[in-house]
Amino acid sequence: MKHKCPICKVETDSAVHADFPFCSERCRDRDLGNWASEKYVVSEPVFDEEDLAEGKGDSIVLPLDDDLENPNDPEH
Repeated sequence: MKHKCPICKVETDSAVHADFPFCSERCRDRDLGNWASEKYVVSEPVFDEEDLAEGKGDSIVLPLDDDLENPNDPEH
């Protein structure tokens, strides 16, 4: 699989680079340092877990096929 290194943007290949998706150990370590210094962060959840537990969260209900006996029936 070919990709660009997320740090230096050099072409990398999973068959060649042991540090894939990074091109080198140096870029892999720089990425780890970015996480450690909180340069990268994971965003906050879109929903509050307490609201979900109390049933206050919005939910999406998708209709399901009621005919489970013939799931590939073209009429459904």
